[in-house]
Amino acid sequence: MAHILIDGYNLIGTAHGSLEKARNDLIDQLQKYSQIKLHDITLVFDGWKNGHKDQTRIKAAHVTIIYSRLGETADVAIRKMLTPEGKPWIVVSSDREIYDFAARKDFAAITSDEFEDKLFRALHENSESIPDMQDDDDDDHPLPDGRQAPNARFKGNPRKLSKRDKKKQQALKKL
Repeated sequence: MAHILIDGYNLIGTAHGSLEKARNDLIDQLQKYSQIKLHDITLVFDGWKNGHKDQTRIKAAHVTIIYSRLGETADVAIRKMLTPEGKPWIVVSSDREIYDFAARKDFAAITSDEFEDKLFRALHENSESIPDMQDDDDDDHPLPDGRQAPNARFKGNPRKLSKRDKKKQQALKKL
């Protein structure tokens, strides 16, 4: 069982008609995913503009939904949760700041696109028509912000993954 911490609005994105419908659809999908994979999922949404005075926490099956308190972004709430005494989180965010913060704190960090692929596959695992989109032998992995990673490595064995990449690959296998 993995503990997954998700930046909610980052995973939803901006291409939707109704924010509330997109949020509810995501929660439904994550509940199904948690039942299939038995993962503990924490989904964090911004409440900084329209939130309550205190942080709001709702538990539904293996999914905990958190709305940050009024005046606090989801990024701040996520950073507070990433403590050495906390759970061994797998952080899902394409926000470069959160992604790098999680990796610096020695948590596995994956992009929203990578998680979305795993989520889609798990929800549609009985369908054999889904092509394998994850190519582990490909060295041209884009960075979370879309830029291409430089090919040159400056130190270490060029045949071994960095600690960050190894942790990411282990997290992706758990999902």
